[in-house]
Amino acid sequence: MEEKRYLPHIAYDSVIFGFSGNQLKILIMKYHNTGLFALPGGFVKMDEDLNAAVRRGLKERTGLDNIYLEQFYTFGDVARYQSGVMKTILEANGYSVPENHWMLDRFISIAYYALINYDKVVPTPDALSDSCDWYALDKLPPLMQDHRLIVEKALQTLRDNLERKLVGVNLLPPLFTMNELQKVYEAILGEKLRRTTFQRKMLSLNFLQRHDKQYSGKAHKAPYLYSFKQ
Repeated sequence: MEEKRYLPHIAYDSVIFGFSGNQLKILIMKYHNTGLFALPGGFVKMDEDLNAAVRRGLKERTGLDNIYLEQFYTFGDVARYQSGVMKTILEANGYSVPENHWMLDRFISIAYYALINYDKVVPTPDALSDSCDWYALDKLPPLMQDHRLIVEKALQTLRDNLERKLVGVNLLPPLFTMNELQKVYEAILGEKLRRTTFQRKMLSLNFLQRHDKQYSGKAHKAPYLYSFKQ
């Protein structure tokens, strides 16, 4: 990666959320021959918009380009600067790294969270990584630098935006049951919700459109299907 192609001192990190049916998971990469785990991230080209750079990185890691994406925080503490970490990653991949290499400089990271359909993703590691896999929130490996803090901040932002951003629209199929929507909320909030109270609240917000029932043998027990209003 030639220095003249990228903006100096600026990076991005992405917290990619997916819902597996019962759990909220995020994509984590493991760097080759280092034992280091990290969020997917990257750098911004000189002639590239920031959002375009992040979408490019997301497509490379997931294979998807129609993704809900939101910038939520900028991480710039001096303590996050650990040049030895990046040097270890590069050298483990066979690169000879001089002390003045631009990738060893201090970087400010602009963080995004993405909401994607878990079933449509093909996790793909980058050139420096052995793997790119889904991990449940309660089973995350130790993450390098301040990446655990980035995950926690992303999750809190997601919780704060639940109704305002209609986050479930990217974590569920186009048609879903009320029970499936409740499972998404419970996975994000990390707590069980009372079914009747949840249903009453969702219907009162007026952002759901009800469709025909999903018949599966017993008509009187078939649940209604819902979609988010445009």
